[in-house]
Amino acid sequence: MQLCSLLAGFESCSPEEIGLCFRKAVQLYLHSELSDIGIFNDVTYRWISLDNWTYSRTFKTPFDDRKWQKVNLVFEGVDTVAQILINNITLGRTDNMFNRYSFDITSVIKEVNFVEVRFLSAVSYAAEQSRCHKAYSIPPACPPPVQKGECHANFIRKEQCSFSWDWGPSFPTQGIWKDVRIEAYNHYHLIYFSLTSFFGNAQQWSLEIESIFDVVSSKPIAGLVTVNIPKLQTQQTFSVKLQPGEGSIVLLVNINKSSTVEAWWPNGHGKQTGYNMTTTFIMEAGYQIEKSSKAYFRTVELVQEPIPGSPGLSFYFRINGRPIFIKGSNWIPADSFQDRVTYDTLWLLLKSAADANMNALRVWGGGVYEQDEFYDICDEIGIMIWQDFMFACALYPTDQYYLESVRAEVSHQVRRLKSHPSIILWSGNNENEAAIASNWFSIPYADREVYIKDYVMLYVKNIREIVLTEDKSRPFIASSPTNGLESVKEGWLSQNPYDTHYGDTHFYDYSNDCWNWTVYPKTRFASEYGFQSWPSFSTIEKVSSTEDWSYTSNFSLHRQHHENGNDQMLQQIGHHFKLPQSTDPIKKFKDMIYLTQVMQAQCIKTETEFYRFSQSEIIKGEGHTMGALYWQLNDIWQAPSWASLEYGGKWKLLHYFAQNFFAPLLPVAYEDKGVLYIYGVSDLHVDHKLTLRVVVHTWSSLEPVCTLAKEGVTVKAQSAVPIYKESIDDLLERCRNCTRKSCVITFCLVGEGGLQSPTNHHFLSSLKDAVGLEKNDIYIFVLQTTAIAPFVSLDVGSIKGRFSDNGFLMTEQKKVVEFYPWEPTGVEELEKSLTLTSLVDVV
Repeated sequence: MQLCSLLAGFESCSPEEIGLCFRKAVQLYLHSELSDIGIFNDVTYRWISLDNWTYSRTFKTPFDDRKWQKVNLVFEGVDTVAQILINNITLGRTDNMFNRYSFDITSVIKEVNFVEVRFLSAVSYAAEQSRCHKAYSIPPACPPPVQKGECHANFIRKEQCSFSWDWGPSFPTQGIWKDVRIEAYNHYHLIYFSLTSFFGNAQQWSLEIESIFDVVSSKPIAGLVTVNIPKLQTQQTFSVKLQPGEGSIVLLVNINKSSTVEAWWPNGHGKQTGYNMTTTFIMEAGYQIEKSSKAYFRTVELVQEPIPGSPGLSFYFRINGRPIFIKGSNWIPADSFQDRVTYDTLWLLLKSAADANMNALRVWGGGVYEQDEFYDICDEIGIMIWQDFMFACALYPTDQYYLESVRAEVSHQVRRLKSHPSIILWSGNNENEAAIASNWFSIPYADREVYIKDYVMLYVKNIREIVLTEDKSRPFIASSPTNGLESVKEGWLSQNPYDTHYGDTHFYDYSNDCWNWTVYPKTRFASEYGFQSWPSFSTIEKVSSTEDWSYTSNFSLHRQHHENGNDQMLQQIGHHFKLPQSTDPIKKFKDMIYLTQVMQAQCIKTETEFYRFSQSEIIKGEGHTMGALYWQLNDIWQAPSWASLEYGGKWKLLHYFAQNFFAPLLPVAYEDKGVLYIYGVSDLHVDHKLTLRVVVHTWSSLEPVCTLAKEGVTVKAQSAVPIYKESIDDLLERCRNCTRKSCVITFCLVGEGGLQSPTNHHFLSSLKDAVGLEKNDIYIFVLQTTAIAPFVSLDVGSIKGRFSDNGFLMTEQKKVVEFYPWEPTGVEELEKSLTLTSLVDVV
């Protein structure tokens, strides 16, 4: 079907209707093109983002406006391009989703008012901005077709992934996405209030408190500011003077030396102590402001220094003087529609990260600067934040108007967020240094200088300059991945930002066997890596129909936004597992989902453990890995992705694995040239003498073939040390009746006082080749009671088989009963059919 033939039907459109007619034509064209693969709502409703929308309402002024010197209409967030009017008078325009907008309405506000926000389609605006940039192209123009997205996202300061990504849909929203309010005040008004902590050479903590005001008065206003932190016996009063216009006061509060300050620590390393603080402004005009806040004390350093025996530089974080191995994941927006992201949504996802022993998340640069509650929760539970600025996988314009908008955005966000101890790093962008260095967009060599100049202009001369001015308490890097100081030395754009001897790396490899640890980079810091899986059937079921429940259905193809993603999962599964062969299509689909999750969990386990055991060694100049942030933590919709938490928060198998592979104490095994090595990995702050238990099972029995207990193993604090070495041949000979295919190794570390690591495993062969791995035909029921129960009877209806015991007198709290089926059955069927009766149930 040709688009031009559809347009012919709209010849009768009036000039005013041409835009709408064209959009309808495009929609019809999209529908016809997708008819072969089904129509899906993310495409069907695309017309909403192509139209222009107006939000309006009438409101009464809830105060006497004549009593106030200044009245502002404040928008904390407008998404994105809009004209703001009140009483038919244009106040101004917005074009940046990440800015705060304040409009002076003192002279136009009435007793009853009519306010309008007239939005322009973000898609249309981005296309127009791109068209107007005639000097040279700014790639990429459009996302890959598999993403079913919109073009020119880099020309609008808006959530970049709202135009689509390789894990999410295209929903280019438009609306008021944050609070709107009216502020009325006399004399002066507090706009921003922030505090950052420092630990000085005099071994004393101090707080830098910055307050930014709008001063309405035509003359300077003098007054007193009192800062009080009762628990630290600290109170200081300062004389200040506010100048007319927008001005700031910076106060340095020294904490009472006789008070013991408890520092803020990341999850797993100590408490997240905060102190209640009151700041009172009493100015000569008689107007008083009292600001309550939480004061946290922590220092952060990004250490980049030479490493003995290795070229390059280290790249690790020191928190309160202590080197910390960063464990965690990458955060994307929790929903395509930000107004659906509640405090409870954030708490569930972030608590799940902490519960999996994570201590950090990277807020990725293609989404949004998260809401205040996100950072409040991270402060509370000890999740460190690597904070990207919102630029990702693209080049960006640097015209004066665009740069002014970005500068306002960066100033606003740093002022809003810098009080949070959880934020440990500002990062300029996601992968844009790599995009130029690796020439993702096929830029001719002769034109490279233009884009390099733009890159430095945006991230160094503008964003970095503002960050360093606004916040001296934490480090800044220009990009991720980057070579850090080496990139700076090379003019902010290194030849190879993936160099393992510097900075951080992003690494993805879907073709090689993920169980082979030798394919992974022995990097200083792994800030992105991952494998896809499908979410569970219960999650998919909510947004699909019976005909969709196949790995090759139109639905499965449509929801996969990563090129060849479904095939890559099959290929990776095929290395070690047999593919499902069930003749029941729905069971086959469920089995495929299960295997993608098993594959993903085992792959990321292998890679993460490699990074963890590489932290204390240098091999051929590489190592001292001090961070592992897998891609990605959460999902934006129900689809295959790299996430460990499904849309809605359900844990995938990967997240359960993460609980173990991020455990503070963990034995890790790998094989090299036929030799098994086990390392003791510890995040604990002191050395421990432990016992290493190594157990070998055959796949066909719960009884161990042989066990080994190696006592007196020293696992050093915050390090990874080799604690066991044995050739596989010797191990198999020692454990008789064992072969690579018939046996599996498990191991754990045990210490005094209940200290114990998770039990880890090492497979000696692919599980598709395992011998003795058979389906368990016995089902176990665990019964519990709080009182004696006579003649307890279990019945599973028409399912044929027998119980190991039945009709018994239950005199203990717990009893285990086995069921031996005489024909194939499953847990689900047994659960549905089971009835449990005792004498007391008969009435």
